[in-house]
Amino acid sequence: MQSGIHPEYNEVNVACACGAKFTTGSTKKTEIIKVDICSKCHPFFTGKQKMIDTGGRVDKFNKRYGL
Repeated sequence: MQSGIHPEYNEVNVACACGAKFTTGSTKKTEIIKVDICSKCHPFFTGKQKMIDTGGRVDKFNKRYGL
């Protein structure tokens, strides 16, 4: 690594809108980063994600190709 060209890596606190707080590393020079969604409240990670067949895509495919 060359010296003097890389930004400083700081430890920052992250606060989510759901109330979760954790510490991570960042090159941003601030004490706290506020986010709207995190891994504790995101539907994919909580298991509340719903798979929706919007507009009947499977039916359209079957109808188009005669299956």
